[in-house]
Amino acid sequence: MFKELKKQCLEANLMLPNLGLVIQTFGNVSIVDRKKRCFAIKPSGVPYADLKKQDIVIVDFDNRVVDGAMNPSSDTKTHAYLYKQWKNIGSIVHTHSTYAVAWSQAQMPIPILGTTHADHLVTDIPCIPPMDNELIKGDYEYNTGVQIKDYFSSEKLNPKEVQMVLVGNHGPFSWGENSKKAVYNSQILEELAKMAYLTLQINPIAPKLKSTLIEKHYQRKHGANPYYGQKK
Repeated sequence: MFKELKKQCLEANLMLPNLGLVIQTFGNVSIVDRKKRCFAIKPSGVPYADLKKQDIVIVDFDNRVVDGAMNPSSDTKTHAYLYKQWKNIGSIVHTHSTYAVAWSQAQMPIPILGTTHADHLVTDIPCIPPMDNELIKGDYEYNTGVQIKDYFSSEKLNPKEVQMVLVGNHGPFSWGENSKKAVYNSQILEELAKMAYLTLQINPIAPKLKSTLIEKHYQRKHGANPYYGQKK
């Protein structure tokens, strides 16, 4: 019943170590099936080298295991909450990639310094403040999802346009319309974090990218009349 969904989820998860975005058992990818109101996600604590299709866990939006013998990722409640709140996302990725985590531990957004950044979004990559103590003591993983959604609402950020975020003292989350795009965004987030770090090592007062360049690079890929790449 869920063979294809599990296959896609396995393949997406195995991309993370291949791209250098995870070590050991860190991180996870989930893929949603909107019609069946459930999603596939990596099992908790399983090394990527040992991961098999049958290990992938199917969970509904209320965090109940629908199919699978293993415990789902400890971040499952975060994924479930975001799927319920944001209807247009099809996959979520969470990693502990080095440079993105460094920015989240510094509790700083990743500034938009160059055109590589502007090719993907027109703002800094946001960093959400660390969670309040009472929320940490409560339903922590669920509250992480609430924290992300509430921050986007309060800052008037559109998750279709800003498909990546840092959670303060925790790490990066990214998403997309499918697993390929979500993993791509995770890789881009890590590279932008690395580029920004190196730029500020060379020049600690490097200025942000000028607005005309931001507009040009974003619009040529994502605007009404894009001309980057090939016609579909």
